[in-house]
Amino acid sequence: MNTHTIAVIGGTGKSGTYLVKALLHKGYHVKMLVRNPERVAFSNPLAEIITGNVTDYDAVLKTISGCNAVISTLGIGIPQSEHTIFSRATAHILKAMHNTGISRYIVIAGLNVDAPGDAKGPAAKAATRWMYTNYPTSSHNRQEEYTLLAESNVSWTMVRLPMIALTDAQPEISISLTDCPGNAISATSLARFLINQIEEDGFAGKAPFIADK
Repeated sequence: MNTHTIAVIGGTGKSGTYLVKALLHKGYHVKMLVRNPERVAFSNPLAEIITGNVTDYDAVLKTISGCNAVISTLGIGIPQSEHTIFSRATAHILKAMHNTGISRYIVIAGLNVDAPGDAKGPAAKAATRWMYTNYPTSSHNRQEEYTLLAESNVSWTMVRLPMIALTDAQPEISISLTDCPGNAISATSLARFLINQIEEDGFAGKAPFIADK
């Protein structure tokens, strides 16, 4: 029986629902912080639902207390959160992790985040330009989020993604630390990759790109 408990931020979003489903299937206990509990369309004794907002430190602390790791699939959401949500959420999560002794944090982001050593190709560069043109505030805020992680002392991994395909298909994935290796990632394959990172540290302190092969 799996005795690990994973805190999930953004578990009712597009990729988050696939992640929670996969965690529960593997027998993990899950604590979910959700703004709108009516969007949780399942009941499972392994899942604890905590109603609150990631901008509320006390709600974040309550969610991650007693957990072995934290995974965030946080997006802008519906209705939309403020576009500085990413750095605010990560600041609260890092503080709560420090205060509870949790060390492993895994978070997803888009191609618009830059990291040292990047050699983005034309497609990733075009996606980055598009995001900064159409969503300048949230794009800058994602970069702030990366800086917070890079300056922290937790074991973090930021997984950078192309378009997420909402499918149960599980194609193999390609991984790169310099450029996105494809145009899409299956939400199911993404969930599998995120779960693999819970107890692995090969990408600790790194921001890999992943995509379907």
